[in-house]
Amino acid sequence: MAIADPQTSSDLYKPRESKIIDGKVITVSDMLVHTFDVGDVEDPDIVAGFQLGDWERSEAGQWVMTNAVETPYWIRRGGPEYWGHKYHVVARMRESDQTFFKLKWGKE
Repeated sequence: MAIADPQTSSDLYKPRESKIIDGKVITVSDMLVHTFDVGDVEDPDIVAGFQLGDWERSEAGQWVMTNAVETPYWIRRGGPEYWGHKYHVVARMRESDQTFFKLKWGKE
């Protein structure tokens, strides 16, 4: 479920596709739904686990976990532009659900 990414996170998104869900053709694509930073620690994934758990228990996180077509995944990025690590949570969702998410929690 995780990707420690040496490249840009947008390179790791799956392409947009159409699927048959409940007998209907639905277009799904990946969307960035949450970001957070973890400082320069020995094992950043353990520290990130606490923040991921907090987000999953939030209203937005629960909504994403319920409405995502596939299990959301996270990407860890590090590099000279960060003092520590930046995490991106990506969810594959229907376009209508993406619109709802953007209208309700839209900052990401």
